[in-house]
This record gives sequence, structure tokens and C-alpha cells, in this order.
Amino acid sequence: MNDRTRRAERREPSFAQGRGESRDDFDMRLSDDDRPARGHRAPPRQEPRNAPPRRDKRSGGGGGGRRRGRRGRSFLGGLFYWTLVLGLWGVIGLGGLIAYHAAQLPPINQLTVPKRPPNIAILAADGSLLANRGETGGRTITIGEVPPYLPKAFVAIEDRRFYDHFGIDPVGLARAMVNNLRRSGGVQGGSTLTQQLAKNLFLTQERTAARKIQEAILALWLERTYSKDQILELYLNRVYFGSGAYGVEAAAQRYFNKSARSVTIAEAAMLAGLVQAPSRLAPNRNPEAAEKRAQLVIAAMADQGLISQASAKTALVAPAEASERVGAGSVNYAADYVMDVLDDFIGAVEGDVTVLTTIDPKLQASAETILVEALNAQGAKQGVGQGAVVSMAPDGALRALIGGRDYTKSQFNRATAAKRQPGSSFKPFIYLTALEHGLTPDTIRDDSPVTIKGWTPENNSRTYRGPVTLQTAFAHSLNTIAVKLNQEVTPREAVRTAQRLGISSALQANPSLALGTSEVTPVELTTAYATFANGGQAVLPYVIREVKSLSGKVIYARKGTGFGPVVQPQTLSMINAMFHEVMVSGTGSKANIAGWEVGGKSGTTQDFRDAWFVGFTARLVTSVWLGNDDNSTMKRVFGSGLPAEIWAKYMRAAHAGMQPAPLPGGLWHGAPKSIFDGGAPVAGARPPASTQTADSDRAWVPPAPQEKNFLERLFGG
Repeated sequence: MNDRTRRAERREPSFAQGRGESRDDFDMRLSDDDRPARGHRAPPRQEPRNAPPRRDKRSGGGGGGRRRGRRGRSFLGGLFYWTLVLGLWGVIGLGGLIAYHAAQLPPINQLTVPKRPPNIAILAADGSLLANRGETGGRTITIGEVPPYLPKAFVAIEDRRFYDHFGIDPVGLARAMVNNLRRSGGVQGGSTLTQQLAKNLFLTQERTAARKIQEAILALWLERTYSKDQILELYLNRVYFGSGAYGVEAAAQRYFNKSARSVTIAEAAMLAGLVQAPSRLAPNRNPEAAEKRAQLVIAAMADQGLISQASAKTALVAPAEASERVGAGSVNYAADYVMDVLDDFIGAVEGDVTVLTTIDPKLQASAETILVEALNAQGAKQGVGQGAVVSMAPDGALRALIGGRDYTKSQFNRATAAKRQPGSSFKPFIYLTALEHGLTPDTIRDDSPVTIKGWTPENNSRTYRGPVTLQTAFAHSLNTIAVKLNQEVTPREAVRTAQRLGISSALQANPSLALGTSEVTPVELTTAYATFANGGQAVLPYVIREVKSLSGKVIYARKGTGFGPVVQPQTLSMINAMFHEVMVSGTGSKANIAGWEVGGKSGTTQDFRDAWFVGFTARLVTSVWLGNDDNSTMKRVFGSGLPAEIWAKYMRAAHAGMQPAPLPGGLWHGAPKSIFDGGAPVAGARPPASTQTADSDRAWVPPAPQEKNFLERLFGG
């Protein structure tokens, strides 16, 4: 490189700087074509006429500063401009998004709060709650019914600015975002109670932006349509608390076995804390987590002045505890039966109703305990898997209904739906038919082998006693006598007698009917026996006394007592004397109740598949059935054994403290005898079967008395 070139390159910066430009500015100002080739001097720039004189930066002029200022202001202005443009488009886009999702909702003028599914509160005879049925698990409750601190607990922990915002709480949302960023207090959603209610009423539980937008729109509508207290009341009745409980009343019953009207501050706090995560915070599943959450609720209530510091301290010292669930066992069998028959009385349920039943909670609990304890102690040893107990008043009112060993494991109601062979417990209908055809308890029949079309029934003892009275045959459940009587009065007549007393299942009019081979349910067999306990009146089993709406309006009230008399007093007295003899000297002697006139009958089916004991006093009629659902055999379980033990223990407990009462109509003590008839009753005996006409399946009617002649009227005859 020569000296001229070096001098030219050294002079270039001076040339640019003399005009107030840096080398970079100078290069940027020139196009590629305008830039001089390296080593060549650029021609002098021609300044336009009248141009202001150029000021050198080194002379202290401000030309370069103003350019930098203009560039700074231009950048800030551009930033503001594009922020404004983007914000405007964002608002437009958000508005379009809101409009789109709003269009997916029903028109606002047609929007209504959906009806809450009705709840059926099933009450015991004393008014206590047995169970709730329906989708919610509890009835609707008004905000005025609950203690003031209960709704305040939800406000304190879920939406402290509930009474200040308009459905959406920007302050709460911002606070939740800050806390989430700080990771303090767990993840918070910022949704208001109104938004949560909107979600529960109208939307699904999916977590999407679309749902949140619709939730906000619906929250604004709710705030515009309802007052704050109305919104809070709707929320308390719709929010989910886990375990199938929707609403605070259902939750209080589910976790504390009490109404929401009676919860303490500690219990209210635990319920309020539960809604955040019902599965994780359920007090019956995770009591420690539930208690910690409740402590946060109590502290929030105190900080916000919703309860006093003293009340908060008391609640913290005595935290709430979940109670053992009432109704997890046998009362559900009774509740299910109520639901099975309720439609017959009131039709479709449109709103919350209260059903007052005939169930006695003490008798229900006693029957369940005695049955379960007996099966736990002897069931495995004797091969018994299931049992049922039906106990009713003589007018047909069900007092206890146990449909199985454990409702949580099997909801099948064996008391009302299982059809099983009754065995010898069906024999009373055969004997009653015989008594109505003129026989008496003292009538003699021969206990001897019998064969009917190749079928030869035997007594359980495989022995025969010869001539015995009907009362003796009944007390010791002799099979041969029952079969012979069934043939004598005809199976069809025996079927008619059983149906007249309340057996509704189909019965087969055949020779084996006498041994109880036609299947019946425990509740219908108990109903038929009630006729013997009430003076001969046929009754229908019933469990519902009254149904009321939430407002207290009576929708249904039971009227009437039954079908009237179906057994004549003299006949009833005779059959009850035979029942009583069973308890005194027969198969039920170990189950007698001291001081009471008691009647009963055992029943055992072939191969020990079913074992029964059914008995009654003037106050109560009870049946006990034991067996297996698969109809497998038990290990020699007789009706006079384990079923009679369960029956006796229950009935003795049920009659404790009651004044003993005789059976209606009294007990038959024998009919006058003639010195000429060898001890047989004077009149009314039916002719032997061999002398009957071909129309022997019809009801036998004693012949009309003939006109007596003079000597007969004078001396009798």
C-alpha cells in the first residue's frame, strides 16, 4: 500500500466526523453503489441551497442528541401504538370468543335454574330418619333453618368477598394468581361461589377455557337474577360433598348422623372445607386431612369476624368427628321396600317428600343384631349363609324388616322378594281348612304310612304313633297326618284357605302342598299368620303411614284396617289352641315366652334347604327364615333349632316391659262329648274322603238340618 492510499484512509474518518456522522452512519447512508472503492477518495457532497449550516458535534451542537431523542420517542410511540392495536384486537378476539361460547348456551330469557332431583326422606315410626332415597341423598334446606355460622363457613373459606363482587371477583382472581405463583396456601382457582354454583347447575366438571367462559357468563346471570342469600342457599343445596351426598343436609346426615340444622361450628367448618376435594377430605376416610382443613376454615372465620375468637378456640379444642354411618345395614332393606311401594300411593315424586313409616327403630336394630350375631356364631358351623326376619303388628304394620345378613354386601331383599319353600310352617292352612270342615283339635287320625301315586311321605323321626289327636299331630308336626288331611279336605280347598289369609304366591294344589312345597315369601307368610293374632281379620302388610311434601302438605295418609273377618271365632279359637300347644309341648317349647299366650310353628324343608320359625302374640307376629341363596343344603338345621332360638331371643326382647295379653278370641279347651260317640265331637265332622262325591274339590258345606219329628223334639236326637 503506497503512502497516498494510507493518507486517504486516514483522512476518511475526519471527513465523516466533520459532518457530524460516524463511520457507521456514513456507511449506512450510502448505498452499495455510492460507496467509493477502497483506496479512492469520495467526491465532496453538494449541499442544497439555503440549507442550514452544518454544526459539528464537537462544537457543542445538539443535532445528534435530537436524533437519538427522536429515535427513543419513536420507539416508545411505536410500542404504545402496537400495544394499543394488539390490545384492541385482543378485546375484539375475547369479545368474539365470549360471544361464541355464549351462543352455545340457551337464550338468557329462557334460562332457568334446573329442578333439584327430589329427595325422599324415610322416617321411622318415632320420626327419626331411617334413610334418604333419591339422587341427592338429602332434602332441600333453607338458609333460615341452619345456624348462621354454617353458611358463613363456606363464605370464609371459598369466597370471602362474596357479598361485595358481582359474580366474578377480579381481586380474588388476582390474589389467587399471586398465591399460585408464590406457591403459598396450595393451588387456588379464584372462582367465586356464584361461579361454582353456575358450574354445578348448568355445566360439566371438565377443566377447559370454554367452560370457564360460560361459567363467568352464567355467574353474571345468576347475580342479576337472584339475591346473594338466594344464591348461597342454592349453593348449599347443590354442592357435592362426596359419598353420594349433594347438599349440606345430605352431608350432615352422611358424616355426622344429624341434620344440618344441628351442626356445631366445628362440624360446619369441616363441611365447608370438604367441598374443595370431597374424596380426599372426607372425614370418614381421611380424618386428619379433614381436621386440618377445618382448622383453616375456623381461622378464616375468626379473622374475618364471622365468629368470635372464643368460639373459634372452642371449635379448635373440640374438633368434629365423623360418626359411624346409620343406615349402612338393615334399615336399607326397609327403605328399599318403601321405595318399591311408594309409587302405588303417590305416583311420580315431583319434589322432596317425607315418608312416615311403621318401622320401630329399636325393634329393627334388635332384630338385625340378634340375626347377625347368631349367624356369625353358628352360621359357618351349620352351613347357614343368609337369614331374614319380618316382624309386624297384628294389623299388618311392619315393625322390623331384615332382608339379609349384610346390606353392604347384598342388597337383595330376602324378606320381600325371596320365594322359599315354607315346609311345615304351611301346615296351619291345612289344619285350618280341616277345622272349617267340621273337625276339631280332638279329632283322631291315624299316624301311619301313606302312599299317594307312588309318593310316600315320612315323619322326620321315621316312626309312627298310630291314632293321635289333630292337636298332637300339629304340635309334633307329623307329616303323615297333614298329608292325609290335605287329601281329605282337597288341596284346592287348602290353597283357597291360604290365599284368603294373605298368601299371594302361586300355590300348587297337589298332595305335597301339605308339606309346604309351594314357595312363598317371608313377608306374605307373616301376613297370613297375622290373621291368627288379630281375631281372624285378613290384612295387607303395610309400611307407609303418611307422606308429606316439603311444605307439610299431606299427600297420602293411610286409612282402613284390612279386609274384614275371614276366620270364624270358634274356628280361630281352635287353631290358636293348637298353635299354643306347639309352644307348650311341641317343636316350639324352647321358644316360649313366659306369661304370654304364644302361638307358633316351625318348618324345615327337604334336605335342610330352608328352616323357618313363625310365631305370634297378641302384640307382634314374627317370622325367621334361614338358608342359602344358592339353595344349597344346611347341616341339619331344623326350624325348631337355630331359627327358633333367634325368634325367641328377639320376641322376648320385644315384649320386655309389656303387659301380657291373651290371644284374641281365647283358646279352645275342648268341645262337649257324647257318651255314645267314643270321644269324637258330636256334630260337624266331615264324611271320610272315601264317601265324598266326585265333586270333592268343591268346598264342603254341612247338610241342612232336617225337620225333626215329635219324638226327636221331645227327647232330642
